Amino acid sequence: MLGGARLSGARARMGDMLSRVMNAWARAHPSRRGLLLAIFIAVLLSALHARADLQFAEARAYDLLSTLWPARPPAPGAVIVAIDEPSFAEVGARWPWPRALHARLVKELRAAGARVVALDVLFAEPADPEDDVVLAQALGPDNVLAAVQDVIHMDQGTQVSRVNPLPMLLAGGARSGDTSVNLDGDGVMRRAPPIEESFVEAVLSARGETAKKSPPGALLQFFGGARTYPTVSYYQALDPKRFLPAGFFKDRTVLIGLSLKAAPATDSSATDAFQTPFTIHDATMTAGIELHATILDNLSYRLWTTPVSQSVLSLAVFFSAWIGAGFRTGQTALRQAAEPALMVVAVIIGSYLLLRYGRLWLAPVAPALAVVGAYGARVGFDYARERRLRAQISNAFARYVAPALVEELMKDPKALQLGGERREITVLFCDVRGFTGLSERLKDDPIKLMTIINRLLDALSAEVLATRGTIDKYMGDCVMAFWNAPVPVADHPHAAVATAVRMGETIARLNTQLAAEDPTHVPLAVGVGVSTGVCVVGNIGSRWRYDYSVLGDTVNLASRLEGLTKEFGVGVIVGPETAERVSDRYDVQKLAHIAVRGRSEKLPVFAVSERRETSATILEQTP
Repeated sequence: MLGGARLSGARARMGDMLSRVMNAWARAHPSRRGLLLAIFIAVLLSALHARADLQFAEARAYDLLSTLWPARPPAPGAVIVAIDEPSFAEVGARWPWPRALHARLVKELRAAGARVVALDVLFAEPADPEDDVVLAQALGPDNVLAAVQDVIHMDQGTQVSRVNPLPMLLAGGARSGDTSVNLDGDGVMRRAPPIEESFVEAVLSARGETAKKSPPGALLQFFGGARTYPTVSYYQALDPKRFLPAGFFKDRTVLIGLSLKAAPATDSSATDAFQTPFTIHDATMTAGIELHATILDNLSYRLWTTPVSQSVLSLAVFFSAWIGAGFRTGQTALRQAAEPALMVVAVIIGSYLLLRYGRLWLAPVAPALAVVGAYGARVGFDYARERRLRAQISNAFARYVAPALVEELMKDPKALQLGGERREITVLFCDVRGFTGLSERLKDDPIKLMTIINRLLDALSAEVLATRGTIDKYMGDCVMAFWNAPVPVADHPHAAVATAVRMGETIARLNTQLAAEDPTHVPLAVGVGVSTGVCVVGNIGSRWRYDYSVLGDTVNLASRLEGLTKEFGVGVIVGPETAERVSDRYDVQKLAHIAVRGRSEKLPVFAVSERRETSATILEQTP
């Protein structure tokens, strides 16, 4: 038992400490709170940066931004000779093709003036001896052949070995280079492979150039989707004089490789095609030989992009969070959403400009999340504080004021003061006819009587609220309501009259339900009086209790009109101002002129019937 007491005391102390921390946070200066919040967001996002989903989002951001008006080389650095479907149709042979055919292509391209001819085709195993000799004799220092990395996964580990072309094919001075590429975790080619002993390094060496080494993790700049580079079919390159313009290959670097939509042989599942950042736009794969052309131009013109360090990214996240935490929250909803949205747009634009003109990649995902997260946390804190205040207001006033007023008070607590304002409103009084007899008949069953009156008032109140009216009070079986306060109602006379008409229809439906429940039920009816005019509207009462209500002759007139419905035997009677304003939609008929206390002249009163369908009744003008 002593241990339980200690545990309870520890919990109490912890709760007290947490409460003091929250109070200190609330009392802290806004700039200091923003700084603390920015530090927290920066630490959190830095810790989450290694998550695969965040890195995937950053990779997609690079795909989008790097392909938006991308930097391009002055001219394509290579011409592609595609081993494509039309070439298979023209050659008429299954893959792999005879090596003598490749020898013929090399000779034709050299004769056409090609500077370097590189074949992304692996010749690692002997084939027809005569064809091997023919190809070896055709190759020279201006040629590059493909090599690959052979990766074998074993229980003891992973074994990587390089598979080179036949030595006899390199005897004449031809070079070889590794054609392996690096794919990201989502299968997209974005990063430059190691340059050492690569296929592109061998091509640059054959051109007499020194390969420019890109930094580790450098991102490639792609220039378009599939077939971005000048491309001809293999069969066309075999006879360039017949199929191609004169001088097409003059002083050009020619890369030869597969460019197929399907695998070249039934025993091969590889089409040598890969996803690139442009795949997100056109959903197509790019041939591996075009990737080598892209790498070649990236290295030749230094177009690769260098990712910023983790420390620089963390600093950018911190400043973004600090800015996001500094936005004001007590504004309109549109401005509240606009400021962080514009900041996120600014982060994205800044990331693009740094990529496009600085060749640096600062992924905008984490900074944008920092802006949204910091601003969201700030809004959440302010919202929690505001919600506590609103709950206090709602609990204090919801029991005896209109729901619309509660909303107004929660939006503007300063409205909690005595006094009011002059405003044109429309007032409605609705009294139930026949309820006295019902009360007498059910005097021995008060529960049933209370149930009926509650159902009656609930149905009548629903009609008021449906047209944005405010229920002022219930007086026995009478309902008082008004429109255009505290919330504006643009066409309040029509809203009030529409409610009055529907009240009669509601009572008729309720009579049907009550008659089905009790065959002895005596039908009820309503009398409704409606008046429009200027009244004083506001919080009326004492310092101990407020009541939002209205004062003025318009209220007295509406009450008097409700009483006249019994004398004239009609459901709805309205005053002259209301009648004039609704005559375009309802049938309005003058009943009489009545004397109103406090006025020297008699006022005309009007009966309002059903909504007009096919014709209009002209309001009789008061003489």
